[in-house]
Amino acid sequence: MDALDPIESVNTFIGTKDEGNTFPGASMPFGKAHSSPVGSHYAGYRYDDQVIRGFGHFFLSGAGCWEQGGLVPILPTQGPLPSSFDHRRYGARYTHDGEIGKPGYYKVKLDRDITVECTATTRTGVERYTWASGVNGTLLVNVGQANDREPVSASGIRVLDDRTIAGTVETQAFCGGRPYVSHFTTRFDRPFREFGTWGPAGARPGQRESVGGAGLRGAWVTFDPGPVTAVTALSQVDAAGAAGNLAEAEGKTFDELRNEAQQAWRQELGCIEIETDDWDERAVFYTALYHVLLQPLTGSDLDGRYRGFDDQVHHADGWTYYEYFSLWDTYRAHNQLLALLRTGRSKDIARSVLAIHEQGGWLPRWAYANQETNCMTGDPVTPFLVDLWRFGHLKGFEDQAYAALLQNAGGIPPQQSRFQGRSGNPSYLANGFVQYDKRFPKKGQDTDPHHGASATLEYALADATLAIMAEGLGHAEDADRLRKRGLNHRTLWDHSVSDRGFTGFPRPRLGNGAWLDPYTPQGPEGFHEGTAWQYQWLCRHDLPGLVTALGGKAAAEARLDDFFAYQDLLADPARTVREKWVVGPYDYYNQFRYNPNNEPDLHAPWMYALIGKPEKTSVVVRAAQTLFTNGPAGVTGNDDLGTMSAWYVFSALGLYPAVPGTGEFVPHAPKFARAVVHLENGRDVVIKADGVDLTKAQVVQRIRGGWLSRPRERVELAELQAGTTLDVQLGTVSN
Repeated sequence: MDALDPIESVNTFIGTKDEGNTFPGASMPFGKAHSSPVGSHYAGYRYDDQVIRGFGHFFLSGAGCWEQGGLVPILPTQGPLPSSFDHRRYGARYTHDGEIGKPGYYKVKLDRDITVECTATTRTGVERYTWASGVNGTLLVNVGQANDREPVSASGIRVLDDRTIAGTVETQAFCGGRPYVSHFTTRFDRPFREFGTWGPAGARPGQRESVGGAGLRGAWVTFDPGPVTAVTALSQVDAAGAAGNLAEAEGKTFDELRNEAQQAWRQELGCIEIETDDWDERAVFYTALYHVLLQPLTGSDLDGRYRGFDDQVHHADGWTYYEYFSLWDTYRAHNQLLALLRTGRSKDIARSVLAIHEQGGWLPRWAYANQETNCMTGDPVTPFLVDLWRFGHLKGFEDQAYAALLQNAGGIPPQQSRFQGRSGNPSYLANGFVQYDKRFPKKGQDTDPHHGASATLEYALADATLAIMAEGLGHAEDADRLRKRGLNHRTLWDHSVSDRGFTGFPRPRLGNGAWLDPYTPQGPEGFHEGTAWQYQWLCRHDLPGLVTALGGKAAAEARLDDFFAYQDLLADPARTVREKWVVGPYDYYNQFRYNPNNEPDLHAPWMYALIGKPEKTSVVVRAAQTLFTNGPAGVTGNDDLGTMSAWYVFSALGLYPAVPGTGEFVPHAPKFARAVVHLENGRDVVIKADGVDLTKAQVVQRIRGGWLSRPRERVELAELQAGTTLDVQLGTVSN
């Protein structure tokens, strides 16, 4: 096997352009705090930004909405204080020459010959600032500004002693959530000689405190010549939590901390080994795996305390509480990849989601810090938890999880609850569909009746998935009822609608049962971030019903061919995916083709395999992989907390979890001649594919597992968890 260091195979700049929304700076795996440059972009950094405003300490990798984009940014400077303490005006220019982005380490040179290096522990972000020889260096610590759309609503900063600054930042949560408070403590490795604070009225030299509401606020500290290391610890619990989290870095130099972070990443990334001579392909794969392993974020402090969804402080005794759950995105691939690779963390992830239910009364959809944003639609938490059950990560909590999922599937939260849950349930449970109603009131960012058709499809998928868990736990009556509800997607199928020569599409229905009129399958009405063309494939849990609605397998294949521009893919895959598929990260509507940049149809390439045409799945997947490249624009769409990256990792290995809750993986042509997945139970999954040639349209002819050699439509989870060798024999599709 290839023994190259996986650290050197990662390029953290992948995804920092064209709305990939990743960040290039330092983090520990699943880290609570980070250290990374902040520019003008809402995600914190964009590769073509001209100015760095500071080095912040909190980021969400790949999120597609405005969020903090860097908590408590610190910027090094020298000489007189800036004329304005607005970071949009005092930011520093920088160069990409010599800029380094690797797991656990980032380095950049700012103007005025200032070098900044970044590393991290799980709960602290760490920088080393180096000025030119003989220069007194100043650090500007900004607590009054986040990004340009989600402003800080209150902040405070205090100079505690000649090495320590602490404070709070209250800022708006992601996508319309409520403001919440973060506590921080920053400690320097040597004393500063001068200090001061600023507020809306300007600079106040020698003053130790600046506290108040919205407005410019911060502190500066000036050091004698020489490098300075700053360690910033975060906590959502209290000031003591932030101060206690500093212990992770106590007594260690920057280089020691960097080495520890990189060794942690070396161990994490070593869970998969690949064999390839193509350096770019290696970088794309390991960077995708790196992005997968960034989240969810550690939520509990070093002492085990965390702030729960009841706004009270709780204690995770003997386990780690995780937070920031982008479930609408991550239930489709990211969740299953973590469940396969990182079983210990996945058990704590499941327990964390159940803790949200215990403290908040309902299950989340998009949980940000300690609050539900109600961002996105449908019922993603059900397939998310059912898959964790299927992978064996709910042991001891099965009944608790099942009761919470039944509550979520069969009701709606009370009016006073901040959770919206399945807001379309009254119509769905009574009529089998979520009514399309743009006037329906919402809590937070989104509500299901605003996207009634896609919500119906998501609910039906969730019900069918929960039926699997109900059957497994011995709840036969529930299972039967939920299976029937899993067929509710059929209530939307209108056989009178035609588009592009195809007849029959899902169509939104109004509260009285009437079809939405006027209507086009390429339009935005009734579907969330997609069209009927893209959402029609969501009901893969009811393949017989879908195939019948489409007019049979031959008709289904013809529609998939049109959806993917299949004949063009055979002739020129790389050009076709960029010119014929949806190519803009937010081009959700007025579309009739596959959108590889967003989640609703991520599984669609495997629909070919599910209807008996697996060779076409391999062709489409290989084409889609060309969208992932070794450069800043190398992620397609928003990475969405590792979802797109997880899709890529599965696609490169040659297995995909196409149907939630089943524990089945649909095979296709792997990308590498050999890959070894090291499971935490000590067993290995070896995937061999001699003769891999990415210049050809290759397909799976046969998979040999042990003594067994035959065409295989599925690979079972139990086989993977037991350890296995899959010998994939490839063939070539002629144009």
